[in-house]
Amino acid sequence: MSTAAHMPAAGVAGRAPFGTRLARAMDELGPLCVGIDPHKGLLDSWGLSDDATGLREFSLRVVDALGGRVAAVKPQSAFFERHGSAGVAVLEETLAALREAGTLSILDVKRGDIGSTMGGYADAYLSEGSPLAADALTVSPYLGFGSLEPVLALARETGRGVFVLGLTSNPEGRSVQHAADASGRSVAGAVVDGVTAANAQASKAGTLGSIGLVVGATVGEAVQELGLDLAASAAPLLAPGVGAQGAGAAELEQVFGPARSQVLASTSRGVLGAGPEAASLRRAAAAAAAEAAQALRG
Repeated sequence: MSTAAHMPAAGVAGRAPFGTRLARAMDELGPLCVGIDPHKGLLDSWGLSDDATGLREFSLRVVDALGGRVAAVKPQSAFFERHGSAGVAVLEETLAALREAGTLSILDVKRGDIGSTMGGYADAYLSEGSPLAADALTVSPYLGFGSLEPVLALARETGRGVFVLGLTSNPEGRSVQHAADASGRSVAGAVVDGVTAANAQASKAGTLGSIGLVVGATVGEAVQELGLDLAASAAPLLAPGVGAQGAGAAELEQVFGPARSQVLASTSRGVLGAGPEAASLRRAAAAAAAEAAQALRG
């Protein structure tokens, strides 16, 4: 989708909507998002301690190596939270470093709750001035799509983004996401419908929306089986499972079809495993971005 045609209204302080900023970054740098997943095994392989000190060294090395070179970076909150308050402080520093580098951050937290609690999560991750503010965050819709409204509303207000779990590749997800209501519409279908409605203005303008979907790159024919129209959703499609986890050009074509240009391929170990040297990380990221661009836009 073009970023030039009538863009939706800007957010705080003239900030362009997240979808517009993401589309621009994908066009310029390739449709690749690199995760920061500093689990113990990865810290060990980099020769770093499994504590807040090693966590900080790891995370800031990644930002230093890849900031300004990839479309987005996705810190996985769990691997910071496991170190307690010191780890959360490192997450705040990492998000600040990404802002300074001019690189879009997608905070992978998968929050999902109702009412004022969901409002609290929205304030934590999307409000101006919050030390945990990211350009976008991941959320879970399984308390009902309407439960996401506090997050969606603040994202609209601030020009930030949201990625809603839609169709994941873990085997356990099928029992929930493929389940159907009395009309035969699947849970995943209802989620896609909600995202499509949230992106109606962007869709009408022919731009990429700011409310995205998480769709696993290895879900096979599930999108077709469930009758999901991802292209009509105008949603950026965050696609874990590319590269090291098995999804190549054929799998991406099978899963996303006409929505391939909306896909932001997500990889972690495929790039991070090349570390700790910055040059090696950059080479791995450049190769992954080129491969994703060829598969999705070639």
